[in-house]
Amino acid sequence: MSAAPSNSANATITEQLLLRLKVPTKLRNIEASLIVFAMIITSAALALVDLGAVGRLDVSIIGLTLGLGAIVLALHVVMRFIAQDADPLILPIVTLLNGLGIAMIHRLDLANELVGWQSQATRQIVWTAIAMVVAIVVMIVVRNHRVLQRYRYLWMVVGVALLVMPLVPGIGVTINGARLWVNLGFVTFQPGEIGKIALALFFAGYLVTARDSLSMVGRKFLGIRWPQQKDLGPIVIVWIVAMLVLIFQRDMGTSLLYFGLFLVLMYVATGRAIWFVVGGGLFGAGALVASRFLTYVEGRFDAWLDSFNPAHYEAIGGSYQLVQGLFGLAAGGVIGTGLGAGHPDIVPLAESDYIVASLGEELGLVGLFAILSLYLLFISRGMRIGVNGADDFGRLLAVGLTFVIALQVFIVIGGVTRVIPVTGLTTPFLAAGGSSLVANWIIVALLLRLSDTVRQQREVGDAA
Repeated sequence: MSAAPSNSANATITEQLLLRLKVPTKLRNIEASLIVFAMIITSAALALVDLGAVGRLDVSIIGLTLGLGAIVLALHVVMRFIAQDADPLILPIVTLLNGLGIAMIHRLDLANELVGWQSQATRQIVWTAIAMVVAIVVMIVVRNHRVLQRYRYLWMVVGVALLVMPLVPGIGVTINGARLWVNLGFVTFQPGEIGKIALALFFAGYLVTARDSLSMVGRKFLGIRWPQQKDLGPIVIVWIVAMLVLIFQRDMGTSLLYFGLFLVLMYVATGRAIWFVVGGGLFGAGALVASRFLTYVEGRFDAWLDSFNPAHYEAIGGSYQLVQGLFGLAAGGVIGTGLGAGHPDIVPLAESDYIVASLGEELGLVGLFAILSLYLLFISRGMRIGVNGADDFGRLLAVGLTFVIALQVFIVIGGVTRVIPVTGLTTPFLAAGGSSLVANWIIVALLLRLSDTVRQQREVGDAA
């Protein structure tokens, strides 16, 4: 009598297990299809650039880009074995963004008559390949993200060391007025790009242990529970570090990025919006004082508030770049001039700081909206990983890493469109720069690892 229900229950369990086995395969198949689609769009963009600019195809650059596609597919294959449940959209999104960036950098190379290994696009492809290989290594080495929490104070030391490296005499290099680079003889890189990941790991690990005292303790004033003075210590320290970056490295964007990252993680950890009031007040006061006493910051604000004033337009480090970028965006209009048919090379540093203006001129408002939609989808997937995280460290880390990308996009595009002062940060995945590419692909690898863990934990919970 009881055999039938038992057989039925066993059949149901078997069906559920088979379904769970099919889901990872389905996710990876979706990812593979989207990667191929992203590479087709990239190849088409490169072909349109060549036809629009010089009237013939450069087979070599397209071949190198297809080589990148092979490395992306290698990362995809690795994920089939070690991260079967990872998010299927993140990798195709960043592949497409990276590919569009290479296409626009190639466009600028053609305008500047740079060919072969002298071209920025070739170097960008090489750095992208290196970044993807590093991402594969991170995926293989980091099998469990909780291990990273054990070394939170090591990440703090690493982050601070990377932050101050450009200030070390002999290896620190000043480029375009900012002291952000380090020259080791065989390579020049920006250590702060890797430092932001180390600090995100430290902030996430620290706030997991300190959130109770930060969220529950304090006196009430005007109906608001204010934090204790001793609990203000970490935020004051991070604020001082941000101000030191602003003063000595002359980089307002990186300063805002570090401090903004800490504030957001404080809010996520404690659920108290008062930290935005305290932190925002501190940074605003610091920026205001800097704008009055630091020529660099004052010049940035003047160029932003009064861009078309001839005195600021013609000044060294003034608003010339900003205004040229605005003219380029205006020339693009709604649908753009077409790839290879505009004049994006007129804007200084069009391949790095102002690649958004270059893309806006040739792809138009529609193209920029498409690119912003890709960023928005990436950010939503990253935040979803954080929201669904089963452990506090993973939740904070996913939100922190995603916010790093989100804040960079806002700061860069806000500066190009004159919403906020220009800061000098690079657009993630699009802009030329090896340090930025490596750092952002490491973020991608960590988010993929976190998303795989989240889905596995959820399946274990459902089975229990």
